[in-house]
Amino acid sequence: MDLQELRMQREKWMSWKNIAPLREALSSLEDGSWDVKLGDEVKISGKAPNNIEEVAKLMMPWRKGPFELFDTYIDSEWKSNIKYNLLRRHFSLKDKRVADIGCNNGYYMFRMQEDKPKLLVGFDPSPLYKTQFDFINHFVKSEIVYELLGVEHLEFYEEKFDTIFCLGVLYHRSDPVAMLKSLYKGLDKQGEVILDTFYIEGDDEMCLCPESSYSKIPNIYFVPTIKALKNWCIRAGFIGFEVLETSKTDANEQRKTPWIDGQSLEDFLDEKDNSKTVEGYPAPARVYVKLIKDKR
Repeated sequence: MDLQELRMQREKWMSWKNIAPLREALSSLEDGSWDVKLGDEVKISGKAPNNIEEVAKLMMPWRKGPFELFDTYIDSEWKSNIKYNLLRRHFSLKDKRVADIGCNNGYYMFRMQEDKPKLLVGFDPSPLYKTQFDFINHFVKSEIVYELLGVEHLEFYEEKFDTIFCLGVLYHRSDPVAMLKSLYKGLDKQGEVILDTFYIEGDDEMCLCPESSYSKIPNIYFVPTIKALKNWCIRAGFIGFEVLETSKTDANEQRKTPWIDGQSLEDFLDEKDNSKTVEGYPAPARVYVKLIKDKR
């Protein structure tokens, strides 16, 4: 696969009629140097350009965050600091080559800089999220690499990785084992994957197959029990499977804010019984696992 040719093709996405005005607004921002703090909010302070809030609002919806840019607080739909802080004690990235698959606007990667990894690469084929990343990185000035590529390109990438994060992607794939194999092939000989996905309770090796949608999301194909997820990972080649955490998504973590368009979690659950989705399935719960490619 010629990734360079693919990169050139996808760079043209930046001229799409809905993206081009965002890129123009981005290019109008004055350059400078600013103070950066990588806490629960990725916080930028110093002398603010005049049109920060205007440019940020052009780039809505903001799904991941939060970000605090001078006097503008981007209150994203997801309080991504909750997931990051949940996982933080389970990894160390110093001097490692790290990939974030489905990286969205890069919130997690900005936070990962505190570990001083050797290389940090985000994969997400979304020109909107890439533009949001470029907007934040205009102020952060990181060396993070953002690729308009997907998990299917990982095995052909020029680098192999020591740690791969894949958070909230697996359930969007109609062939989850094939995706897990792609993650496996993207690792160096000894490497790990930090994965999270929806799961259902149960002791059997089985999964939920939604008829047409799950929590109003049409591209959710399989929601496994933890035992079924483990079997998928073994079939993909991983020899280590460790459950790190489980959690149920609630309105503190995902909710409507002025920085998104449309609906959020409160609209996806049964209004009379929030333990169920509007379709009658178990409400979203996540399992976080660490997968090991080879023994160290």
